[in-house]
Amino acid sequence: MQATHTETSTVAQANARSSTPRVDLYAPIHKALRLFMTDTLVRVGRMDLADTTETTLTMGQLSDLLDLCESHVDHENQFVHTAIEARQPGGAARTGDDHVGHLASIDDLRDGVRGLEAALAEHKPVLALRLYRHLALFVAENFQHMHVEETQNNAVLWAHYSDAELMDLHHRLLASIAPRENLVVTRWMIPALDPTEAALVLNGAKASMPPEAFLGVVEHIRPHLRHAVWAKLAPAIGVAQQPGLVNYR
Repeated sequence: MQATHTETSTVAQANARSSTPRVDLYAPIHKALRLFMTDTLVRVGRMDLADTTETTLTMGQLSDLLDLCESHVDHENQFVHTAIEARQPGGAARTGDDHVGHLASIDDLRDGVRGLEAALAEHKPVLALRLYRHLALFVAENFQHMHVEETQNNAVLWAHYSDAELMDLHHRLLASIAPRENLVVTRWMIPALDPTEAALVLNGAKASMPPEAFLGVVEHIRPHLRHAVWAKLAPAIGVAQQPGLVNYR
């Protein structure tokens, strides 16, 4: 039976009062997705269609976002929703239904990208505006959806799973992610986290990677970090700051 609103609220409030935070499978990846979505939405909205390079890069970023969103749905369906349904049948029904709609929207957005890329110059402004508005709705729907997952779905997980079980689930999910996707996630996740969260994620990666590979990941994400954040993060992960190379945006 699916949890009632009262049951979900009671569990969520109990966890909020706890002095020890529970393992949250959603928070870090959702921070990454929110940053990736909003950055991409802004870029699509301000895109200069007369600039071929800018248009190509923007459409490339949008395509990467859609690929990650599709993969994220698959990961949640396979691991998180399966875990919820195993101990509370029907507990993931709402977000599962949302996922069906999200996949349909992803296909429509991909069609929009292809249509814009193939269009004649005089048709591009109308198609670009249509794509921007569709993307804005997709982002809005995902923001609401992620809130439900972080509150209601987490309440179910916390009610039925220990932190050790949730960490095991998290590790199995991570092991299923391809290296290229992992690099995309890291590029958007680390700038979206606070310095303490970012250090925790990177030090976890550092412990499981060869030093050269870890430094490669750091070099991949460092240009996207604000100077103030990098100044705190570098010593926390044992890496030289190299302030002259930091992006100050």
